Amino acid sequence: MSEESSDSKLAYEPPDVERPASAAPTEQQLEKELVVSPGHDPYAALRLRDYRFYSLGWLISVIGQQVQSIAVGWDIYHRPGMNEARGALALGMVGLVQALPVMALALPAGHIADRFDKRRLVMISQLLAMVCSLGLALLSYKQGSITLMYVVLTLSAIAQAIGWPARHSLLPQVVPPEAFNNAVTWNSSFFHIASMVGPTLGGVIVLVSLPLAYVFDAICGLTFAIFLLRLHVRPAKTSGESATWNNLVAGVRFVRKTKIILATITLDLFAVLLGGATYLLPVFAEKLGVGAVGYGWLRASPAIGAFIAALLIAHMPPMKHAGRSMLMSVAAFGAATIVFGLSRSFVLSFVMLALTGAFDNVSVVVRHTLVQMLPPESMRGRVAAVNIVFIGASNELGGLESGVTAWLFGPVLSVVGGGIGTLLVVAAVALIWPQVVRFGSLKDARPIEEAEELAPAASV
Repeated sequence: MSEESSDSKLAYEPPDVERPASAAPTEQQLEKELVVSPGHDPYAALRLRDYRFYSLGWLISVIGQQVQSIAVGWDIYHRPGMNEARGALALGMVGLVQALPVMALALPAGHIADRFDKRRLVMISQLLAMVCSLGLALLSYKQGSITLMYVVLTLSAIAQAIGWPARHSLLPQVVPPEAFNNAVTWNSSFFHIASMVGPTLGGVIVLVSLPLAYVFDAICGLTFAIFLLRLHVRPAKTSGESATWNNLVAGVRFVRKTKIILATITLDLFAVLLGGATYLLPVFAEKLGVGAVGYGWLRASPAIGAFIAALLIAHMPPMKHAGRSMLMSVAAFGAATIVFGLSRSFVLSFVMLALTGAFDNVSVVVRHTLVQMLPPESMRGRVAAVNIVFIGASNELGGLESGVTAWLFGPVLSVVGGGIGTLLVVAAVALIWPQVVRFGSLKDARPIEEAEELAPAASV
């Protein structure tokens, strides 16, 4: 569906692949997974010095992105002359200008990530995005046109699209295979921490100064680039392939062949495309009668639920029934979205958004483990790029869909209809790809050559 988105400078989390596909995750329904095996170390990844540097720098970066996301939404929706319908459409357009660069550039960026130094590519991406954030600060200070803001947001999305595949495929060079699933789970936790701190902090900063929010994000991006310099990165195999069309779409062919990956990212795509309400939160904050701080808390609530769920998952062994857990969680995400759309209470709205975050984390952990572990090492960047195209389409085009439907039918019908659509998507995925229902333990996820030799529980 949510982890990442978010790691872009986008108005929605960022769909980073660490972002909760739908919005966040949890799977407290499987009692068997509540039993921790004696040999399980929930802090395996955190004991690694390089992972601590990587995750801390990324945490700071995502906090900055979330602060900027709050600023963009508030800045655009509260420009002079905006009403509810026009404001919703303007917020939806933010999703469009941020989705197009991701969809256009993710595959070439994935190929570049497989050929060149991934850490350097991520650093370049962060520095370019930092410049864009400073440009937004200037436009906000000068009350520049919304059209110019869209242009700068597009440039920021281009910078992030360049770095996303490299960042997503860098983690296996930082963390050894035996701690990788644990690192993915903690990445999700850190994303949710940032998504709790960032929006609440962003609401306060916006009250003080809108331009300051953009400057804050620029500083956070620079900090991540500096932390990357401290990493000891294991050399990776490179593809050595020229940038032909066949090589660019090799990741697409791999995903199409590997049905379990295709199913999980398709589930994420349509669930968030239909069920996401993040872009419309400035509208709902207005309807609920809360200001910038209340808006920040609404934006933070999915991450609060996701963080609690991520802690539970991190302290449990790899899921024994990952496919079933994911489907049940996405369905619960859709149901919570429907209740949020109908709510007239700030407390109920907050709780429902927190539940969407909680239920989304299962999908994030499953999807990112598979996307980063099943491909051969020389193809991880290109497969990550395909995943990013799906995430970018779901997060940002989902914002466009929400904005347009809210403009046409009102925000309540937009959100409730999206939640119903999510439930239908879960049923369709379960019927079309029975591999998802049968998929077993995440601990058996290995590069595809090895995975073919594993038991049915890990069949792809």
